[in-house]
Amino acid sequence: MTTATAQPGATRGRGRPWSLSRTAVNGALVLATAYTLLPLGWLLTAAAKNTGDLLGGRALSPSTWHLGANLHALVTTGDGIYFRWYLNSLLYAGIGAVLCALVCVCAGYAFHVYAFPGKEKLFGLVLLGVLVPTTALALPMYLLASKVGIVNTFWAVFVPSLVNPFGVYLARVFCAGYVPGEVLEAARMDGAGELRTFWSVGLRMVMPGFVTVFLFQFTAIWNNFFLPLVMLSDNRLFPVSLGLYSWNTQTHAFPEYYPLVVTGSLLGIVPLVIAFVALQRHWKAGLTAGSVK
Repeated sequence: MTTATAQPGATRGRGRPWSLSRTAVNGALVLATAYTLLPLGWLLTAAAKNTGDLLGGRALSPSTWHLGANLHALVTTGDGIYFRWYLNSLLYAGIGAVLCALVCVCAGYAFHVYAFPGKEKLFGLVLLGVLVPTTALALPMYLLASKVGIVNTFWAVFVPSLVNPFGVYLARVFCAGYVPGEVLEAARMDGAGELRTFWSVGLRMVMPGFVTVFLFQFTAIWNNFFLPLVMLSDNRLFPVSLGLYSWNTQTHAFPEYYPLVVTGSLLGIVPLVIAFVALQRHWKAGLTAGSVK
């Protein structure tokens, strides 16, 4: 009786496709990482260059550093108007994202928990709103704001940021996954009203969804450009994105604005990084915290 033995060549042949596919995946990940980090690396080095270095193509050269001078120019140019734009963006994005996330979670919770006539049709309209690009709504929103009389005011940019159809859809998905009906029924049996049940139980259980919607909306508002461009003409109300654009349009006549635009762009990503780093732990923790008495 003979025993069949595996041929070494056959084993290597079977293992080679897996090795090649793993190498291809790792290579694709390396390319994607480089594609993501190289612009950030350029921004980090270019923010420390003066006008001559930037125009001369020496943005990546480590020989000269003028970050302190660029920051001083950023503070003094236009009586510190950049930091007025920065504060505007923090108000637009910070307060707007919190209120928008709360509105979305309330709507998603209502769609999940309550039954009322036309619920699915109304939710279908919400999904239809996801398909409409925000740029297509800029002109109608401008006409509405003009009728109300809030064009070129803080509210013209702030109020539209409170609505996010995709956030409502996402909140309903989170509520369906993390808010069991038994827990809500137990809260009602303990004497809690609907608002108390939502605030003390439902909202805490869906807090990862709240944070997710907040981060999406915070990023969208912070990077928003077209709506402020349409609504605002007073540069004291500009967000960072529109303010840097206004400086960039003047670089042909005033080249000294080049370092200001680059350094301002570097400072402009700091709140996004802080928000994602500070809130990432909420994505994985406390999914059922609201059900614990």
